[in-house]
Amino acid sequence: MGKEKKKYRSGQATSFITRGASIRKLQLNLVDFRRLCILKGIYPVQPSDMKKAGRGNKQPKTYFRTKDIQFLSHEPIIWKFRAYKTYKKKLRKAIDKREKGRISQLVRDAPRYKLDHIVKERYPTFADALCDLDDPLTLCNTFAILRRKTGIKFEYIPLCKRLVLEFMNYIIASRSLRKVFLTIKGIYYQAEIQGQTITWLAPYLLGYQIPRDVDLKIISTFSEFYITLLGFVNFQLYRSLNLHYPPKLFSASSETSKSDSEYCLDDEGLSERVACLNHDLAKANARLNAEAADEDENRTKEDEELISGENVDTEEFKKAQEEEAKLNKFKSMFQNCKFFLSRETPREALTFVIRSFGGKVSWDKVSFIGATYDENDESITHQIVDRPEQKKQFLSRYYVQPQWVFDCVNSRMLIPVEDYFPGCDLPPHLSPFVKEKEGDYMPPERRIMLARLEGKSVPSHGALTASGDQGKEEEMDEFIDDEDEGTFQEEAVNEDDLEGEEKLQAMENKWLRGMGEEDEGSNEDEKKTPEKAKKKRKRKRKSLNVTPGEVLKTNVDEEARHQASQELKLKEMMIPKKNRYVYKKIRQKEEGRAKKGRRFANKRAKYEEEQKKQKSKQIMS
Repeated sequence: MGKEKKKYRSGQATSFITRGASIRKLQLNLVDFRRLCILKGIYPVQPSDMKKAGRGNKQPKTYFRTKDIQFLSHEPIIWKFRAYKTYKKKLRKAIDKREKGRISQLVRDAPRYKLDHIVKERYPTFADALCDLDDPLTLCNTFAILRRKTGIKFEYIPLCKRLVLEFMNYIIASRSLRKVFLTIKGIYYQAEIQGQTITWLAPYLLGYQIPRDVDLKIISTFSEFYITLLGFVNFQLYRSLNLHYPPKLFSASSETSKSDSEYCLDDEGLSERVACLNHDLAKANARLNAEAADEDENRTKEDEELISGENVDTEEFKKAQEEEAKLNKFKSMFQNCKFFLSRETPREALTFVIRSFGGKVSWDKVSFIGATYDENDESITHQIVDRPEQKKQFLSRYYVQPQWVFDCVNSRMLIPVEDYFPGCDLPPHLSPFVKEKEGDYMPPERRIMLARLEGKSVPSHGALTASGDQGKEEEMDEFIDDEDEGTFQEEAVNEDDLEGEEKLQAMENKWLRGMGEEDEGSNEDEKKTPEKAKKKRKRKRKSLNVTPGEVLKTNVDEEARHQASQELKLKEMMIPKKNRYVYKKIRQKEEGRAKKGRRFANKRAKYEEEQKKQKSKQIMS
């Protein structure tokens, strides 16, 4: 007989540990323990069996993995936390005794720690850091607009703002921006950096009120780690483009710096000009840049030789070339455009988006530093305004609302400006992150966007809303007129052939009389008036006449849909019985999506009818 296995000595009872036991094991208080877990990226977990994990106790508790707590026990930052706790006791005692020399010495020698080793530990490769960059950018953008008296460390707010602006300058230099979407929360941006897709949210530059249920101490711990991470990422990104870090401006911008020096201090001049996002960044080493260009040329030549020497699939290669050409055209979408921003427009967001696609931007030099040309410049092609009326207008430029810039980015092309003139009702701002599936509702604006991407000529949104369904009615009228003309021609041909048919009928009647048979139809016709008999004979001959057959028009789409439905039914019959329940749930979900799409379509139709009625009332009044 072997030894009896003791209870709660293996399994989940030893794999999990409560938060209280973890604090006692690490000899930390709750605040320091929570801070350590955030910095190291360790979070609570829920066991599958709460009773076994709690060793017979079913009460809900916060559990951690035992291996994670053992991993935390070897972290050297714990000793810094303990040293800081001792430092606070000494500082409090010196303040109570009013020892100024002792206080200044303690403040100067306060224990400090760095998070570099934690960043390297959590992100062993640079691609891992880029994949996890969504939350750091969102949080740093949020901290950048906070007031300084919000219970957060004073150093965090300007540091977050500086790191975010450095990252935006890199996006402009590399032209990595792909999508923009305006929402109530803020502005969603999406960029592609070294094959990684990064999406972040930037709040509007307005008065921001912090919710009462948010603990800023916990959020500030996250920001402390994210600031270190974003600094590492910015350094590596600038290095990949051979740019100075911290960023420096190109020498050509020194002319504007002389005029900007009147509005800021000498120490703040460089940082303010970098923050305006309107100047090119300086290269770190021109020689390295030339060598990199030569290497790229040699690499392209080698690739061309390999492609010419090997048997490459021509279709796939052509598709790749077409996609690359479209992407290059998209990156330089605003290359030939010159913008001027009015004071009421969101300067930072518009400058970031326009310059990310090769455009030139300027504004009034009194409103902000970094203006490169004045409003009176005749080479300006577009002026962004957000007021219905303008006192002074130039005939050589377009006046559009800010939404036009963002819609052009999402449409991946320069769309017509007629719908975005000042004072016009703007078309809906569609999300570029939504991809409609089969059965989903697709608004007409989305169809217009897709048609423009395919290269089709589509009228503007204002023209469609003004005309409504008149175009469809006109097309139907033309189709009906064509059909009527065809039937009229057929009837005319039949009437021309009736005279010969009457002669044949008379000869048949004579032959029947000669045989001693009476034609009942002829007797009836004799009784009637000659005109009525003639009309009746015409009808009979017309019904007996052989007319050429018509080719039936088949609807290819409807036949394909019918065939697909028949094939789907056959496939459904072959589904095993054990999988039919899952298939039924999937079908119910698809039908619900289709039902939702039909409901949205009906709502849109009702909305358009109401808009037409309102416009007709306005016209009548």
